[in-house]
Amino acid sequence: MTDPALTADRNREAGVWPLIRTERATLAADLADLTDEQWATPSLCAGLTVREVLAHLTAGASLNAVSWLAGVIRCRFDFDKQVAMRLAEQLGAAPGETLERFRRIVPSTTKPPLPAIAMLGETIVHGEDIRRPLGIRRDHPIGVLTETAEYYQGSDLVVVAKGRIGGLRLVADDGPFTTGSGPLVSGPTLALMMAMTGRATYCDDLEGDGVELLRGRCGTA
Repeated sequence: MTDPALTADRNREAGVWPLIRTERATLAADLADLTDEQWATPSLCAGLTVREVLAHLTAGASLNAVSWLAGVIRCRFDFDKQVAMRLAEQLGAAPGETLERFRRIVPSTTKPPLPAIAMLGETIVHGEDIRRPLGIRRDHPIGVLTETAEYYQGSDLVVVAKGRIGGLRLVADDGPFTTGSGPLVSGPTLALMMAMTGRATYCDDLEGDGVELLRGRCGTA
């Protein structure tokens, strides 16, 4: 007999992939007409250009559990080194090639040993790491943002989020997301999610007694 809880988890996982595809396709469209200068713009990820962050997203969608583990072993469990290695593999010779490689992984369901919701979070967060410095705005569906924020508030997997917001009360002013207790941090769901994943600039979009504490906890993304 099939475990109902396992079936429910699989159904939830399957339901996330269309959201990921939509986010990827929208990001690819947003970047279609960038100039070479714009591709070289520093992203919100310290030390990476918007082009390099896009290559990082391509790399994440190109690694299954086996290839991910092989890379970890090759890099002697230096995870930052593996990220840099995989990014370089997907960068291509010019920005147009970087974008084309990303377009090819839009429908991909390949992933490292992470839940699909983590891949959705990576796509949204890194998409904003790219968009914000370029002045590009995306109105993400509030349901998608809420689901992703709820994942991050309970997880320190991939990025420290749960630990970063400890002792704070986060309340969205554009949707149902709320979590924690303590000094208040309120504002758009996207800004809350970006701040909890370490993007200090999004604290400018937030209000409340806990904002400066959260800002101080935002380090390198």
